[in-house]
Amino acid sequence: MRANPSTPSNASSSLGASPADFDLLVIGGGVNGAGVARDAAGRGLRTLLCEQSDLASATSSASTKLIHGGLRYLEYYEFRLVREALIERETLLRAAPHIIWPLRFVLPHHKALRPAWILRLGLFLYDHLGGRKLLPPTVSLDLRKAPAGGPLRPDFRRAFEYSDCWVEDSRLVALNALDAEERGAAIRTRTKVVAAEREGGLWRVSLEDRETGAREEVTARAIANAAGPWVSDVLTNVVRRNSGGSSLRLVKGSHVIVRKLYEGDHAYIFQNGDGRIVFAIPYETDFTLLGTTDTPYEDDIAAVEASENEVDYVLEAVGAYLAKPVTRSDVVRTYSGVRPLYDDAEDKSASAVTRDYVFDLDAPAEGAPLLSIYGGKITTYRKLAEHALGQLMDALGEKTRTWTAGAALPGGDIPNADFEGFFQGLSAEYPWMETAHLRRIARAYGTRAERVLNGASSMADLGRHFGGGLTEAELHYLRDVEWARTGEDVLWRRSKLALHLDEAAQRDVTAWMRAAAEAPAAIPA
Repeated sequence: MRANPSTPSNASSSLGASPADFDLLVIGGGVNGAGVARDAAGRGLRTLLCEQSDLASATSSASTKLIHGGLRYLEYYEFRLVREALIERETLLRAAPHIIWPLRFVLPHHKALRPAWILRLGLFLYDHLGGRKLLPPTVSLDLRKAPAGGPLRPDFRRAFEYSDCWVEDSRLVALNALDAEERGAAIRTRTKVVAAEREGGLWRVSLEDRETGAREEVTARAIANAAGPWVSDVLTNVVRRNSGGSSLRLVKGSHVIVRKLYEGDHAYIFQNGDGRIVFAIPYETDFTLLGTTDTPYEDDIAAVEASENEVDYVLEAVGAYLAKPVTRSDVVRTYSGVRPLYDDAEDKSASAVTRDYVFDLDAPAEGAPLLSIYGGKITTYRKLAEHALGQLMDALGEKTRTWTAGAALPGGDIPNADFEGFFQGLSAEYPWMETAHLRRIARAYGTRAERVLNGASSMADLGRHFGGGLTEAELHYLRDVEWARTGEDVLWRRSKLALHLDEAAQRDVTAWMRAAAEAPAAIPA
């Protein structure tokens, strides 16, 4: 297991001579924090990322799991955001074709809501605003003939089908953190930043290991506050600065996982009478993912969950389009996340608040800089990180080049982003593995699948099998390489295998991970 060093392996590569332990401390292990740490490490900055829980343990694992431009944001004239997101959609598809793949969306025309010409105009802009190259364009569908019309009520006769992408959101975070570490960053999960103060042109920072309670101090030339919903809390309670809390709007998004509602690998986007939209997306083979909501949130961020009203809202919105009713008995699980949006206007509804990212740079002439990050979407996390590093490098008086646009994430170096071709080659190497098992491994780890399989020539070589294709070999990899510490880390964030394993198997995984954390030599057989 990694030792979680205080000083990263590339300590000698600091861009500027400084007595600090690190050039940059990143607070927060969500997609923005991991993206910033990766970009910084690749520029040669001695980087430390601290996450108080597990990677992607909050908002970044509670998304709708889409890499998309945000079609509905065109209605709010967010053209810059949509253009950037559409360009990033294909950049990320090339960088990680194992965890990101194209997905077609069917948008039925609802006569009582937006006119068909408005939808077609919006989709024309969507097709052309971002210089689409890899994904197919929008087409019109006659729902009376197209297979996508089968699950819908017969009064829906026309639809538009367009392209976006799916992403395994929490794996995207883990892969960014892994790439950051391999470029020299120190990644510290279960580590809380409890205090930070400026001293002699540096930040003196107090850290607490949340598993052992141990305290330590490090110094950094700059801090990136990427704490997501806790961004204001960091400003108020860690750096003791006025948080500017009025600039943060917390909006809860809830999702509902139901038993599979329809056949086909396409998703639906349904317009709702309140002006919002709801998605129905194929999920984990046997399920359909429904969501999301936009609800103002003022309660405990760490205890967010879907309310009964939100579940009813989602089921009702989807049920208005499907021929077969969707009921509470179909619900398998719900999840919620809190989006830390920049409050660009107090009188806007939660749906209308910008999803764009905003930076607050505190860089006094003689003091160490602090950059706080508000808002953002998973789709634009890489550009957010690039822009954040631009501001931080200017504040530090350093010059570097951007580099992430053409760089694959770990496992994503698949020739021509051809996942199916890659999978065929992998299948030839492991003919003894069940296709579904090997495909899940390939999707999760890409070209690093062989590191997980570790030279195995039979299922017995992979150790104990917990079900769902999860073996001890994979648990060892997740523990040693991807910072997994608990059963929940494995079953809900590094994978979604909890949906496929019974309670007894989940308990076995949790017991294995607990034994591994407490005494690696005593891992149960």
